Amino acid sequence: MLVAKHFVAPSVAPRPKAAPAPRSSLARKAVATPVLAATFKPPTVAETKAKFLSGYNKPIASIYSTVLQELLVQQHFMRYSKNYQYNPIFALGFVSVYEQILESLSAEERGAIFKAYVDALGEDADKYKRDASALEQAANGLTPESLTPNADGNEVQKALASISSASAAGAFSYNKFVAIGLFRLLELSGAKEPSALEKLVKAVGVKPEAVNRDLLMYKGVLSKLAAAKELMREFVEREKRKQAERDAAKAAKAAGTESSPAQVQA
Repeated sequence: MLVAKHFVAPSVAPRPKAAPAPRSSLARKAVATPVLAATFKPPTVAETKAKFLSGYNKPIASIYSTVLQELLVQQHFMRYSKNYQYNPIFALGFVSVYEQILESLSAEERGAIFKAYVDALGEDADKYKRDASALEQAANGLTPESLTPNADGNEVQKALASISSASAAGAFSYNKFVAIGLFRLLELSGAKEPSALEKLVKAVGVKPEAVNRDLLMYKGVLSKLAAAKELMREFVEREKRKQAERDAAKAAKAAGTESSPAQVQA
């Protein structure tokens, strides 16, 4: 009769733990990226608006206030987009728009509102003005043909090169102020041909369709603003006439009251 013998399993030496595989640079980046994203906390639109209103707390005429608030909201999203990079041409475009919109206000009032507006976006109002002025002066001495990107060229060409290189790298955040800045450079250089705009736009890697669309929109805004200003001017003149009539009637009534005692004595 067969008897089953007790089986003892051979002892097995414990397998040494494998050293953890080094993380690849790609894995390290994957871990680091959420941390960077988490630290980027741009302000809300409401916070930007509130900062502007606290920076300039005087009343602004409604025809200007409405346009300014719309621009501020649009520029808030431009400013805090992931590819946003400040560029002097962008500054030139914005300063040109701003000055045309508020041209009826005094220089002092325009300056104070401008500072509050740019400060609300966390940027330097003086730098905007300096860069826009420098580009205007430089462009005045250029020809349309010399408006080409060149990192080693003059101030205008360097600014164009900055946009061109960012566009080529897919890291350029286009917006309408860039379109207006490019158009302004052509104006200052004396360009007359429509083809000059297309040539310049293509040279910096921006889509001509987008630029044309934004310039038409900008022209429409200025036309509406001009119409609103005309209505406001007519309203002010009408109110002045009414006030003059009221003052004249009041003066006549006062004169009649004063002459009554003399007439009674006579």
